[in-house]
Amino acid sequence: MERLSGLDASFLYLETPSQLLHVCGLIIVDGSTVEGGYTFDKLKDELASRIKAMPGFRRRLQDSFLNLDHPVWVDADDFDIDHHFHRIAVPAPGGRKELSDLCAQIAGKPLNRTRPLWEMWVIEGLADGNVAVMSKMHHATVDGITGANMMSQLCSLTPEAPPMDPDLIAQRVGGADTLSLAVTGIASVARRPLRLARILPGTIAVVPRWISRARDGRAMPVPFSAPRTSFNGTITGHRSIAYTQVPLEAVKTVKNAFGVKVNDVVLAMVAGALRTYLESNDELPDNPLIGMVPVSVHGKSDRSGTNQVTGMFTDLATNIADPDERIRYIAEHSDIAKEHKDAISATLMQDWAQFSGANMFGVAMRAYAKLRLAERHPVVHNLVISNVPGPPIPLYFLGARIEAMYPLGPVFHGAGLNITVFSVAGQLNVGLIACRELSPDLWKLAEGMDGALDALVAAAEAGPAPVDNAPVQPADTPS
Repeated sequence: MERLSGLDASFLYLETPSQLLHVCGLIIVDGSTVEGGYTFDKLKDELASRIKAMPGFRRRLQDSFLNLDHPVWVDADDFDIDHHFHRIAVPAPGGRKELSDLCAQIAGKPLNRTRPLWEMWVIEGLADGNVAVMSKMHHATVDGITGANMMSQLCSLTPEAPPMDPDLIAQRVGGADTLSLAVTGIASVARRPLRLARILPGTIAVVPRWISRARDGRAMPVPFSAPRTSFNGTITGHRSIAYTQVPLEAVKTVKNAFGVKVNDVVLAMVAGALRTYLESNDELPDNPLIGMVPVSVHGKSDRSGTNQVTGMFTDLATNIADPDERIRYIAEHSDIAKEHKDAISATLMQDWAQFSGANMFGVAMRAYAKLRLAERHPVVHNLVISNVPGPPIPLYFLGARIEAMYPLGPVFHGAGLNITVFSVAGQLNVGLIACRELSPDLWKLAEGMDGALDALVAAAEAGPAPVDNAPVQPADTPS
C-alpha cells in the first residue's frame, strides 16, 4: 500500500457535491489520422494496452474506520476499463457550444471513489468530423505536472505507440488490510506533535517577514485583499466551459518586444480579457484582480505525495487600461511575487496539510458552503490561473493526431473561475471552467483572449513606451 500525503488527501476531504476537485482536459483529435481509420474500439484497445505500464491508472483508494491517518492507495485487482472509458455523441449540430455544454455536464459529476479515480469520455458527432476526448482525474492523484506527465504517456510523436517499459508493467502498490491500516495510521499520528514542533517556528516567522517585504514593496498581494466580482461567491455543482486557441508565435512576439517571460504575456492576456469582460458587464472594480497561480515544487520538495505544489498570489493589473503599461506592471510584480514565494518554504503547504482530517475538513467545508460564507468575508483571490508548458511539436493521442488540448482545473467556493493554459505544436490552448450560475456567458470571456493578445501585439509592434523608473510604491501592509 502507499499512503496519501496530507495534501493529496485534502482534495478528498474538501470535496463536496458543489466543489468537485477533479482535473479535466478536453482533447480534440483528427480521427482520420488513425491507422485504418478511427473506431471507438481501436481507441479503447490502445488505451488498455498502454495503461498496463501506467500504475497510476490502476490504483484505488482504501480506508477503514480504524485508520486514524490518511487513506492509502492499493492495487485495483478488479480493474475494468469499461468502468472508465465511455462513448457518447454530442447533440446536433455538433458545434463548439454543444460540445462545451456536454463537457460541462461531464465535469459536474463526481468520480466513483470505489474505483480508480479517472474517466475518459470519447465524444463523437462533431460537425467538423473530429473526435473529442474529455478526461477527468481526481486532484488527489495528480497535480498539474503529474497530470500532464500521465497524459503525455498516452501521447507519442507518431501514430505508433512507443514500447512499454516492462518494469512499469510489473510495478504495484500492493494491498492493505484493516490491521495494517490501523497500526501504521496510529504510528503516523503519534509523530504529529514532533512534526508540529518542527514547522511552527518557520510558519510564525512568515507573517513578520511578509509585513517587512510589504513595507519595502517586495511582497506579493495579501490574501483577502481581492475585489469582489460576479464569479467570487458560493459555487454550485453546475459548470460552464469555454476554450480558445491563440498562436504561440504572437505570444513570443510580445515576449521579445517587452523583454518579459511567456508567463507574463499569458497573465497580461488573461488580465486584458478579464478587464474587457467585466467592463462590458459594468462591474470592473477599481482595484486590480488577484490571481492565484499554482507553482510546482517538484525537485524542490522532499515530501512524499503526488501533489508537489504551492501557491503564489499575483496582481493582474486589471485597473490599467493601457496594454503596454499593464504588461510592464505585471512582469515587474510577477518577479516580486516569485521572489517572495521563493523566500517561503517550498514544503510549507505540504507540511501543514499533513494535519488535515476527513471529518474536520468535510464538516467545515459543508458548513462553509451552506452558510454561504464565501460571500461574507473579503475575497481571498479572484481566480486560479495556471500555465503548463507543452511540447512545440505535433503529438498523437492513442494514435490520433491532436488538434487541440484544453486543460480545465477545479473551481472553489469564493473563486468560481479557473483559467488554465497549455502550449503544444505552436498553439496556446486556453481552457476556461466556471460555476455556471456565476459565469453563464463564459464564451464572451474566452473570445476576449484573442482581442487581448492582439492589443499586446499592437503595443509590441508600435514599440514599447519609455520605462518609468519611478520607485515601486510599497503595498499595503496586512493588518
